[in-house]
Amino acid sequence: MKIGVLSLQGGYEKHIDILERLNIQTSKVKYRKDLLSIDALIIPGGESSALSNLIEKESLYTPLKKFISKYPVYGTCAGLILLSKSIENNNKVRSFDALNITLTRNGWGRQINSFSKNISIKIFKNKYKGVFIRAPKISNCGNSIDVLSVLNNSPVMIQQNKILGTTFHPELTDDTRIHEYFIKMVNKC
Repeated sequence: MKIGVLSLQGGYEKHIDILERLNIQTSKVKYRKDLLSIDALIIPGGESSALSNLIEKESLYTPLKKFISKYPVYGTCAGLILLSKSIENNNKVRSFDALNITLTRNGWGRQINSFSKNISIKIFKNKYKGVFIRAPKISNCGNSIDVLSVLNNSPVMIQQNKILGTTFHPELTDDTRIHEYFIKMVNKC
């Protein structure tokens, strides 16, 4: 198994570090040819409009959209924004329309409003420390969405078939359970 991490902008190195700690072969994805040798993809957090612009600049939109339609993908924060079907008040981000959700960028507040909170995730026995940095807020989920965690009545971790998404940043903790869960998803495909 080889998991690629979109490495144009944002926190991709932290995801690579966690995957390597879990003995998973990784690959930085910067060009369309990089998609040919991976079994799954993580789209990291960062700045969603900057990430969207870089995807367009590198002519990656169509190859990524095709990859997302066939393989397991995990999006954190900005990555989740790019995977969503609808982004409220959006004129800067071209999404992949992959997850049947509506969200708002920076829905939990700006950088100064960033926070950590222990959250319950239905697939884990113990609480998980969610790190929310300029996190998007999910306002609507379609029927195909499995909500795995909620904070203040808002979904913060979701799954739709082979696509996983979190509004928070698991790569900023030492807890590898979410990455391990994604690896299990990849193994099932």
